Amino acid sequence: MSKTADKNRVTGTAGAPLTVTRKELLVNGRDDEFRAMVHAALAFTARLHAIRDGYAELVGLSGPQYTILVSIEHLQNDGDIGVKQLADHLSLSGTFVTTETKKLEEAGYVTKAKGQEDKRRVSLRTTPAGASLLRRLSEFQQQVNNVHFGSLTNDEFEMMRKVMPELVASSDAGLSLLKHLSMVNTLGAETD
Repeated sequence: MSKTADKNRVTGTAGAPLTVTRKELLVNGRDDEFRAMVHAALAFTARLHAIRDGYAELVGLSGPQYTILVSIEHLQNDGDIGVKQLADHLSLSGTFVTTETKKLEEAGYVTKAKGQEDKRRVSLRTTPAGASLLRRLSEFQQQVNNVHFGSLTNDEFEMMRKVMPELVASSDAGLSLLKHLSMVNTLGAETD
C-alpha cells in the first residue's frame, strides 16, 4: 500500500477505518457524523419507498408505475414528454420506462401519440382515467406528505430542493466508480 493510501486509512471510532476522507465530510477528523447521516438517509429512503408503494397500492399500481404516471401528469404541462425525457427525469433506464408505460397504456392510464413539437417522437400523456386516479389519490397524498415532510422549514426545503439533484448526480458518479473498482479488485476475506 502506498504511503498516501496508508495515510488516508486514518482510523475513526474504536480504530475502525474511515469511510470518507474529504475534510468537508469529517467532524474533528472523524467520520461518525458522516456515517450517521448516511444511515439516516437509508432509513429515510426506505420510508420514502414504503410511502410511495402505499400510494401505488391504493390505486392498484406498482411503485414504479405510480411514479411514472404522476411524473407524466406533472411534466406534460411543459410540452411533449417522451420516454427518454421521462427516464432522464426519474434516473431510470429507457427500457424500463418503455415497459412500464406500456403497462400503464394497457390499463388505460397513459396514451402514446406523435409529438406535437416533433412528429417523429412519441409523446406520453395521462388519459382522463389516469388524471382522475391521481386526483382521487391527492387527498391522501396531501395529508401524508404534510406529515412526512413536516419537519422541514422553508429554508431547509429550498436547500434540499437544490442539493438532491446534485446528490443524484454525484451518486451516479460514485456508483460508476464502484463498478469500475469492483472490476479491477476483488476484496475477500483475508486468510492468515
